[in-house]
Amino acid sequence: QVQLVESGGGLVQAGGSLRLSCAASGGTFSRYGMGWFRQAPGKEREFVAAITWSGGYTVYADSVKGRFTISRDNAKRTVYLQMNSLKPEDTAVYYCATRSRGNLEVAQSYDYWGQGTQVTVSS
Repeated sequence: QVQLVESGGGLVQAGGSLRLSCAASGGTFSRYGMGWFRQAPGKEREFVAAITWSGGYTVYADSVKGRFTISRDNAKRTVYLQMNSLKPEDTAVYYCATRSRGNLEVAQSYDYWGQGTQVTVSS
């Protein structure tokens, strides 16, 4: 069993930055790929970014490529999402999740999810 706790969300003006953190407990963190997803009001949950267990491969949604960076620190059992040049359309609840197998960009590949952290970008 893995527990995930996200933090770092908040209210920021367009063009600003935030860094989200996701701390894991339980399980063997270094064996999991990790992903960030987001869900805006009235919309389906969508993929944002993911990273393999080693950190050697990352993948991003087109909408955030060049603005967001995912990273991980296996010693701290934490994955990060650095978000720069934020836009109002980035407003959503952001979730981190662990993935043991399957496509990194697909929510069905992920086993454990955090409760989410709200990110609000004002124009």
